[in-house]
Amino acid sequence: MDYSSLISQATGISPKQVAATVLLLDDNATIPFIARYRKERTGSLDEVQIASIAGEYGRLKELQDRKQTILSSIREQDKLTAELQQSIEQCWNATELEDIYLPYKPHRKTRADVAREKGLQPLADLLMKQQNGKINATEEQLQGARDIIAEQIALDTKARQAIRREFAYSAILTTKVVKEKADSAEAQKYIDYFSVQEPLKRISSHRLLAIRRAENEGFIRVDISPDKEKCLDKLAYLYLKNNSDTAYQVELAMEDGYKRLLKPSIETEYAAQSKEKADTEAIKVFADNLRQLLMDAPLGQKRIIAIDPGFRTGCKTVVLSAQGDLLQHDVIQLRMADSAQLLLKLIKHYQTEAIAIGNGTASRETEEFVRQTLDKLPKSVVRPEIYVVSESGASIYSASQIARDEFPDEDITVRGAVSIGRRLMDPLAELVKIDPKSIGVGQYQHDVDQKMLKESLNQTVESVVNQVGVDVNTASKYLMMYISGLGATLAQNIVDYRSQNGPFASRKELLKVPKMGPKTFEQAAGFLRVSNSANPLDNSAVHPERYTLVARMAKDLGCTIAELIGNTELIKQINLAVYQSDEVGMPTLKDIASELEKPARDPRENAEQFSFSNEIHSIDDLKTGMVVPGIVTNITAFGAFVDIGIHKDGLIHISQMADRRISSPAEVVHLHQQLLVCVQDVDMQRGRIHLSLKGVKQS
Repeated sequence: MDYSSLISQATGISPKQVAATVLLLDDNATIPFIARYRKERTGSLDEVQIASIAGEYGRLKELQDRKQTILSSIREQDKLTAELQQSIEQCWNATELEDIYLPYKPHRKTRADVAREKGLQPLADLLMKQQNGKINATEEQLQGARDIIAEQIALDTKARQAIRREFAYSAILTTKVVKEKADSAEAQKYIDYFSVQEPLKRISSHRLLAIRRAENEGFIRVDISPDKEKCLDKLAYLYLKNNSDTAYQVELAMEDGYKRLLKPSIETEYAAQSKEKADTEAIKVFADNLRQLLMDAPLGQKRIIAIDPGFRTGCKTVVLSAQGDLLQHDVIQLRMADSAQLLLKLIKHYQTEAIAIGNGTASRETEEFVRQTLDKLPKSVVRPEIYVVSESGASIYSASQIARDEFPDEDITVRGAVSIGRRLMDPLAELVKIDPKSIGVGQYQHDVDQKMLKESLNQTVESVVNQVGVDVNTASKYLMMYISGLGATLAQNIVDYRSQNGPFASRKELLKVPKMGPKTFEQAAGFLRVSNSANPLDNSAVHPERYTLVARMAKDLGCTIAELIGNTELIKQINLAVYQSDEVGMPTLKDIASELEKPARDPRENAEQFSFSNEIHSIDDLKTGMVVPGIVTNITAFGAFVDIGIHKDGLIHISQMADRRISSPAEVVHLHQQLLVCVQDVDMQRGRIHLSLKGVKQS
């Protein structure tokens, strides 16, 4: 079935572009591959647009499957009419589809079912006509008939749509604290949500998620209600015809149906919808943060000493080669002379180029100890640069199966220190080994839809890995498994082939890897680099399918491909229009020219050193108006958290980020950004630090 028109309406992307993208998706092309190497087919759609098409396409296919299930169910009941079938087949809204199915959906016996078994359906039908005249029925019979009418109204699509509109317009979310739990210490963290009364359509995603968490933990009760009188007025408009006695019976049934059936049903629906919306917003913030974290600046292949700080058990210290191999590990005790001598010995022996210090407990003290120790280095020894590295997720990695596989003979403290050091070398290569949820750059990650979260984060990791590209001869299987078209099995096969046969000499050699067929090679090759290949294009983002084209360009210029690469003057002489064809358009040609100019360029920035203020070491040292350096550790919908070196992050509320109005903190700051912040307020009782960027000149 062709969904192009429907997807176009939902995404705002032209039907032609949608149709081309869907064909590629059906051919098992990945989103990174389509975005990078099939621009002519899609009209240069980016990854976000392609992902939106893929998401809507999947939703419509699921809806089509649901329609077939519903049709089968109604057909088995022998209630499927031509009109009903047409309504179902033409419906592409999941909520409306379920409304159509609702009267036919199997359910537990209701009060209306009991009344029908007593033969009261004709009485209910008579009452619904609302004719004048005496009603010849007992109160018990009238009650049964009202039960039937109440259910009929509650199941009627027109009634449900009318109440939905009122929910959308006027629903108020109200919370009440559970009195017997209100005074508990656990409940106090939710004190801001003990008594909330706020329009549902205006409540922020992070507040809604916090409220739902408090509700799930049993500290508050939540109600979502529209204006009751307006709802009853809308139902009256639909069902009441006059002021007769029969109309009065219908009115009673209508009010009962609203209170007992319709309102709870739509409330459940809106609770789920609002939660889904909040989940989507929270997951987007999480994914954006994760992308920034994965794109953190790498230091590159340097000889590193990595230190995992600690007071009681000392600082676990490891020495890593430029390739990230563990050479030696030891323990350093702060403020101990022999530990200082040990560190100096390690620096001299291994010609250390950088020192990575984890940013956890004792980080400031460790950094100070290291700086004092480096002052004792002889001038003949090059002084290593010091970097403070985020530890988020390092403990998760150190206890993981991946860490046990990499270092089966080392304990978790050594593995954690290694992870800190490798994270300085290449954050992306190390962070892909950790469950994204454990990295600590989101909010309410355990409260949002876990399937949606996993899909979004995996898609983000895949996007970044393919954007950066990987060296097929040095990358771990954990990094390569995110490359377009590969997956865990093929990534392992590449590593095994490399171990058995030595480094890959060319991209073409990848076709010898077990299970690497032509289709998978097509999807993956452009994102895999071979730095020592005889063909210099193998170490670029130029796809092998375009090697012949580049060879033509070089021949026309009277040079070799090797002479063309990196030669800006020669590249400027290429008349790209000459090489256009039905298969290769200007977008691809411009990408090729750009890649020839700077092959295998890393889109990430360079790592920078950073130091906290020497004036502050605890919250007691903070004073209002003080301007101090900090690092952004997390970004949320309402602001950004900043580490200022006292083991307690401060918050820059979104209102304190700029003199202009902004819709998202991401407009102003990015993760791990180094900046200057002003201490606005310190809440000693609650341990909260409020920071501001307003009026602070950044150096």
